[in-house]
Amino acid sequence: MSGADLQALRTTLALAAITTLILLLLGTPLAWWLARTRVRAALLLEAVVALPLVLPPTVLGFYMLVALGPKGPIGGLLQSLGLPHLAFTFAGLVIASTLYSLPFMVQPLRDAFAGVGRQMTESAATLRAGPWDRFFNIVVPLSRRGFLTAITLCFAHTVGEFGVVLMVGGNIPGETRVLSIAIYDHAEALDYASAHLLSGSLLVASFLLLLG
Repeated sequence: MSGADLQALRTTLALAAITTLILLLLGTPLAWWLARTRVRAALLLEAVVALPLVLPPTVLGFYMLVALGPKGPIGGLLQSLGLPHLAFTFAGLVIASTLYSLPFMVQPLRDAFAGVGRQMTESAATLRAGPWDRFFNIVVPLSRRGFLTAITLCFAHTVGEFGVVLMVGGNIPGETRVLSIAIYDHAEALDYASAHLLSGSLLVASFLLLLG
């Protein structure tokens, strides 16, 4: 494996780890609210969360590129504040990956929280257990399989991203070049030996991650 491929591996693992951590912090309260709320507007929010599952990655990547670019609402606002825009940067990749992998974190957690039921938490409330106590001492332990599934799927899905990261981050070595793009580069250059090495490594790693 060349030095450029090792750098792509480091970028990929960093992107997957940061994205998973952000989604764990943001997706947990969102999934809890979706599992407990009875507001009909939650159906609309659930559809928005699940949208990346059916939306072509290039479509999401294109609109993220427009939004984060120098003429977009986010990139333009940053430039007006004297800050650089986020298109073709690692930070832009993190934002795009967070949105693209959102359903892989929220949906397993929502299902796990819904499976806990209200009886246990309501019984704990009668014993004067506060909301935080009920959540961390009852809900989280009973939902540990959901957390494990969500973290695993989110990490693996981010590692395998291609369309979104290519549209938003481009192919900048040491900055936004990830393993999926490196495989594409090797295949395009007819360097099938390197493409086989990277693809086979990802295949085995993804299988072991899901198996674990």
